[in-house]
Amino acid sequence: MDKKLDGRWNHNIHYYDIALAAAPMARKALDVGTGDGLLAARLAENVDEVTGIDSDNETLTNAQKNMSADIAWIAGDVLMYPLPEAHYDLVTAVATVHHFPDLATGLERLARLTAPGGTLVVIGCARSSIAQDYALELVGAVQHQVLSRRRGYWQHNAPVQMDFPHTYTQVKGIATGVLPGMIWRRLPLWRYAIIWGKPE
Repeated sequence: MDKKLDGRWNHNIHYYDIALAAAPMARKALDVGTGDGLLAARLAENVDEVTGIDSDNETLTNAQKNMSADIAWIAGDVLMYPLPEAHYDLVTAVATVHHFPDLATGLERLARLTAPGGTLVVIGCARSSIAQDYALELVGAVQHQVLSRRRGYWQHNAPVQMDFPHTYTQVKGIATGVLPGMIWRRLPLWRYAIIWGKPE
């Protein structure tokens, strides 16, 4: 990664380690909704072939200018672009799937892109609807204040959509149906994680 990008922090970057934990086992990785390309650059430190795809041309152009890592950049919609299926040992999507017109269809597409034996990691955003969600919102608010003061908060350049179509409970239900055996984690800082290993 370019040195001038080191040390940046926000809610998405905070959870990159969940995706990076699967990187040492991967040879080919796809970062969906790559935005500024920070996760793609981190993946490229351990993965031989990294592709970053994003539908926002301007953001992707900025990522290409700022990154020195060897990454294949694609401007396009992951739901429509002719990517090779069952090809990527690691597919990541951070703060991306709430942009999909249909969550189940989007998750199915990401699953098809994942190679047998590979891993799909989704870090997503949703709406609170139950007591546990609201409790974690309070934890997240405190965590945000502490970490923002300590590290500073960096606002990425990618378009932001704060209208989340699903609750956390709904996302978990949809993902359970599409990705059998997936691991679900509800996270502070207004996020959840889905980790799914595609059967061999």
